[in-house]
Amino acid sequence: MNRIHLLPGREKSLLRRHPWIFDGAVKEKNADIRSGETVLVCDAKERILASGAWSPASQLRIRVWSFDPQEEINREFFRRRIARAVKLRETLGLLLPDGGCRLIYSESDFLPGVIVDYYAGFAAVQFLSAGAELWRQTIVDELIALPFIRGVFERSDATVRKKEALPSRNGHLAGETLPPGIIINENGMLFETDLQQGQKTGFYFDLRTAREKIRSIAKGKRVLNMFSYTGGFAVAALSGGAVSVINADSSAPALAQCEKNLRLNGFEGNFQNICGDVFQLLRKFADAGEKFDLVILDPPKLIPNKSAVMRGCRAYQDLARLGFKLLDRNGMLCNFSCSGAMGVELFQKITADATLEAGVEASIIARLEQSPDHPTLLSVPETFYLNGLLSLCRG
Repeated sequence: MNRIHLLPGREKSLLRRHPWIFDGAVKEKNADIRSGETVLVCDAKERILASGAWSPASQLRIRVWSFDPQEEINREFFRRRIARAVKLRETLGLLLPDGGCRLIYSESDFLPGVIVDYYAGFAAVQFLSAGAELWRQTIVDELIALPFIRGVFERSDATVRKKEALPSRNGHLAGETLPPGIIINENGMLFETDLQQGQKTGFYFDLRTAREKIRSIAKGKRVLNMFSYTGGFAVAALSGGAVSVINADSSAPALAQCEKNLRLNGFEGNFQNICGDVFQLLRKFADAGEKFDLVILDPPKLIPNKSAVMRGCRAYQDLARLGFKLLDRNGMLCNFSCSGAMGVELFQKITADATLEAGVEASIIARLEQSPDHPTLLSVPETFYLNGLLSLCRG
């Protein structure tokens, strides 16, 4: 294998078992190494520290496969890593024949750049790095060999692939052809999913525990569900006994799927779907003096990179301010950030500042985060990204 040497002192993150090596830490700029090839990573004193995948087009130049230089990166390596990921989801009780979950979560499952979601017997995969792309067929072969996987479908169409100089891919890979509208069962709630065109791979599995929380507190409440997408929180709220739910999203197709999911669960007449700009709709509701018992704010990523932190913080704070203003006496606000650059303390501060702007007093009664099928690897804090707060207005 080719050897890549780090500049003096740049091995510290590797010694702490963080799997990312950026371009600025690398001594050689070897143009002869092919994209995705496994290289040995050495410190300035020639000590071999790890093996990883080389990505010549990305600022994130190497993603570590293994911190054991003696471990070969071959088919058996991927078989072991996939088996370990599967074992965790089995332990969590998530690999049900009609269920769904995240089966492989990239660095958190020691497979950087590999995302696999499980949908009632089918696997939707994303290969998001040069190393994952090089081993693409091997990974697909190992997935279709799993006894509970009937077919594998690819959703390698995320924009992050452009940073790796990889083309977008979307289509059937192995096994049975993907049927339209796979229905998954999550704790008794049914959701029809679109693996071919839906956001992420078709469903937000990371909000599983948050949906359960909403279901547990929704009884008797009038709910405003903003950025509703395909209605996960709406189904949860009505399943928990909510009196009514208003869903709002800028995507008409998402709202059409939201209505299908609500009717799939037997709900008729106690929901309303509104298509439009959610920020404008929130202001419209506030100006009209509308009040709700529970407001849910689950926006898309508003901080795509570090340069957008200030602007994104202002947007999250503005959303929370409007949400608090729409709460009736003793109402609850459930607000989220899926921006990795948003830390827990910063998100709480933004939400606290929003209460001052809205002129309300509120207490946090629950903290929400990504579901356990999206585990946070302690050595890689970047694998934590989903912040959520459930706050009760004290009035």
